[in-house]
Amino acid sequence: MNTIATLREKLNTKEADKKLAYIYGCGQKDAGRQKERLRRILDRYDELFGPVPGETELFSAPGRTEIGGNHTDHQGGRVLAAAINLDAVAAASPNGTGLIRLYSEGYGMIEADLTDLAPVSGERGSTAAILRGVAAGLKKKGYAPGGFDAYVSSEVPGGAGLSSSACFEILAGTIMNTFFCKGGVSDEELARIGQAAENEWFGKPSGLLDQMGCGIGGIIAVDFGREPAQVRKLEFDFTKTGFSLCIQETGGDHAALTPFYAAIPEEMGRIARCFGKERLCEIREDGFLERIPELREKAGDRAVLRAMHYFADCRRAGEEEKALSMNAFDRFLDLVRESGSSSFRFLQNVDTYQEPLRQPVALALSLAEAYLGKRGAARVHGGGFAGTIQAWVPSELLEGFRTEMERVFGSGSCHVMSIRPCGGCRLIK
Repeated sequence: MNTIATLREKLNTKEADKKLAYIYGCGQKDAGRQKERLRRILDRYDELFGPVPGETELFSAPGRTEIGGNHTDHQGGRVLAAAINLDAVAAASPNGTGLIRLYSEGYGMIEADLTDLAPVSGERGSTAAILRGVAAGLKKKGYAPGGFDAYVSSEVPGGAGLSSSACFEILAGTIMNTFFCKGGVSDEELARIGQAAENEWFGKPSGLLDQMGCGIGGIIAVDFGREPAQVRKLEFDFTKTGFSLCIQETGGDHAALTPFYAAIPEEMGRIARCFGKERLCEIREDGFLERIPELREKAGDRAVLRAMHYFADCRRAGEEEKALSMNAFDRFLDLVRESGSSSFRFLQNVDTYQEPLRQPVALALSLAEAYLGKRGAARVHGGGFAGTIQAWVPSELLEGFRTEMERVFGSGSCHVMSIRPCGGCRLIK
């Protein structure tokens, strides 16, 4: 058990340097930056909630990047994902009540009363809804989550396709798991609890990919067609490839796009229901292809195209896993390009075309492909429509690539990522 005083002392040790360098995949210089960040968070927590003589801990949960399989998870498909070095951090203490008091930088104080854990219609779309939903999930497993105070600071940009909401769900789950469950809930269980909180309490129909990527850490391959989902950690070191992973923000706004995201699983499910099933993983691709004339009439051409993308991208995700296991990085890049083309042409999640003169994701992809040629790869990232693209950039082209993209999309819009080895965690033990 730590207190604010012991945490401050432990941040001055070499053990803290090693732990932070491991978690953030960084050298000593950036570990020092993280220590200063953590000291500032402790100071702000103490100002808001102190003095806190009892247990206080520092928690972290990462964002995630999707590496393979775009919009395949919600249909029971295959996917590759990885936790990234950008994270949300919280200083937190149990407060002995049934009330969560959480101050989030940029959003202010948020409260959630855990007396009643049922979804509240007026809370949909709010942070309080997620907190209530995570607590409800833990209670369903037989635990008794209580109130806590927390100060949260996040470096995961909202609306950038890096799963800031799933990151927060994993952060909240990790805090409650530590304080009220003695760490008894596994990473995969916390991911499922986070997804349920987002689906049923927050009101966003997301798949499980985001929470798995944030909650487990490292590079994972997931087959969502199994029950429970089959998760494998991949042992592959991207730092030895000579490539950097870049996430390019395009300035698009996700705020009004939930109907566009929701239409993808709805249309794919519409195809499955034509076969008397709920998800595309339950039908055979050859049977789907044979019935396309009928499916066009019943479900529409776009639904057919999106199902075509699903089957092909599931295969690609498996082939990407194999390519990485064989250290065949050139083959992996070919598959990334194929996946990006399929998302653009068949899945059709690059733009909503509500404003035809403004197509930032398509423009970013075109600029990236023009700059990289066959020396790198780029694809739409995450949910699509607005937000970000992903690019694999050779080290010798990195600075030029970043300069060119930020010339168009603004300073600081190109994020160079590293893969984080762990998911939600207590930072200093």
